[in-house]
Amino acid sequence: MECYGRFVVEKNSLRVTSPEKIKGTHNSAIGNFGIPQYGGTLAGVVVYPKDNRKGCKSFHDYGISFRSKSGALPNFVLIDRGECFFAIKVWNAQQAGASAVLVADDISEALITMDTPEETRSSSKYIENIMIPSALVEKSFGETLKKTIAGGDVVNVNLDWREAVPHPDDRVEYELWTNSNDECGVKCDILMKFVKDFKGAAQILEKGGYTQFTPHYITWYCPQAFTQSMQCKSQCINHGRYCAPDPEQDFSSGYEGRDVVLENLQQLCVFRAAKENKKPWLWWDYVTDFQIRCPMREKRYNKACADDVIRALGVDVQKIERCMGDPNVDSEHPILKEEQDAQVGKGPRGDVTILPTIVVNNHQYRGKLAKVAVMKAICSGFEETTEPSVCLSSDVETNECLENNGGCWQDKAANLTACKLDEAIRLSSSKSDFSPVCLCAIQLVGLEGSEQEDGHGKCECPTGFKGDGVNTCEDIDECKEKKLCHCPECLCKNTWGAYDCTCSGGGLYIRDQDRGACISKTGTEVKASWAAIWVILIGLAMSSGGAYLIYKYRLRSYMDSEIRAIMAQYMPLDGEAEVPNYVSERA
Repeated sequence: MECYGRFVVEKNSLRVTSPEKIKGTHNSAIGNFGIPQYGGTLAGVVVYPKDNRKGCKSFHDYGISFRSKSGALPNFVLIDRGECFFAIKVWNAQQAGASAVLVADDISEALITMDTPEETRSSSKYIENIMIPSALVEKSFGETLKKTIAGGDVVNVNLDWREAVPHPDDRVEYELWTNSNDECGVKCDILMKFVKDFKGAAQILEKGGYTQFTPHYITWYCPQAFTQSMQCKSQCINHGRYCAPDPEQDFSSGYEGRDVVLENLQQLCVFRAAKENKKPWLWWDYVTDFQIRCPMREKRYNKACADDVIRALGVDVQKIERCMGDPNVDSEHPILKEEQDAQVGKGPRGDVTILPTIVVNNHQYRGKLAKVAVMKAICSGFEETTEPSVCLSSDVETNECLENNGGCWQDKAANLTACKLDEAIRLSSSKSDFSPVCLCAIQLVGLEGSEQEDGHGKCECPTGFKGDGVNTCEDIDECKEKKLCHCPECLCKNTWGAYDCTCSGGGLYIRDQDRGACISKTGTEVKASWAAIWVILIGLAMSSGGAYLIYKYRLRSYMDSEIRAIMAQYMPLDGEAEVPNYVSERA
């Protein structure tokens, strides 16, 4: 029997923008850890360290830092392959301040995917905390970069993930290859946490019709010669056709692999039943509830507990049982057979062999299994201008300028930066080369500057910045240059292009034109404030009471005079002359 598999390396473009002699575009393989900036680009300067060039030790031990200076482009560290895991190299570079890592292959071969080592409790501490992107480059290109840097040239590059995930239309199709086993160690813990964290976003996308989600479960089969063995019987159903590893790796105790296969099948049936009722997002509710209510460690990982969860969701339990069928029959199960067929790679996607795996628009996701990172990949799969509002939040939008935006203007409320607007400005102008600083001014004063022959005619720094608008635009620290908040208790905090005034001790800052004051909310001042408030309230009450008494007095007087006038028509009142009776006189 021959076995084979097809593994596809997910790539992104690496474009050298300078120097001119090595300018061009090259492929690089996305690392299977960290956070690739799906849907965005990242510009930086390539740095090749003089020591620790394989990155297997801490760069701090060599006194090396890759942190970029304020206003400078981020540093991309070039590291040689070999001697230690890829993830350790990237982690060490990140700890030293790198914004991205390029690993140069040490042999001439086709690009491969940099994967994580076997996850243990110790390795997970740094793997899960890798936040920067990384990519593997071919040996020949790596050598070119090293020679250019050694020759004294500054190498500027752009990493481009915009085409890493295709975006053909206004709907993204994605898959999660998962498992119901919750006792497989670190990977299971990461997977369970991701499902809980991602549930809300996934349901919003699905209910809005923006995505089509499908869960999948990997199954293996037992070779025909061993179907009657104890191992196959304990790990498989349908006479060895669909199997899962023993959760505890102990055939004599605990749960068996067949228990996992059966729960996987049940979760597939729940998804199909929910989809038929046009509520596919119920799968996320079932899976998260099952994790909480039916964990293996509490010996509740069983059908009875699962049925309780199903009933709570309003799904027909009998329908799920019919979908699952008899696990002891000697025949194919249509749903599990589809799952095994789906594992085989098709088109641009390779075989699925690792759990968990995410596939977006038939391209395998590479990177950290975390809510924001996966959302970036999904959102990059939408055709431009069709992405839902959840994709436009500041957490998901790719900030291509990183820390301080490379010195560029930033509108945090709108989540816009001058660097992001680079392409729009290029399209609306005949000029193709703008400095990042000039772009800041162009964003605020319009595109008039781009009409000048030199491309910088009207560039100036925005309010709150100082410099010539072409070479420099630095944020003014208003708090240091002049006193702005005007009171002893006031605290001044510098912000990007502006400043904020607050009060020490949690007081309330009140601005009155160009002056300011703090109203304390603690101690005797609070009591005095309340006393003043009570005085005002009592004064208002007394004034209202007095006004009411005057009003009543005047009303009473008016009514008395009216009554007296009416009564005088019929009888004399004390102290008044008798009114003549004209009727009797005429008689």
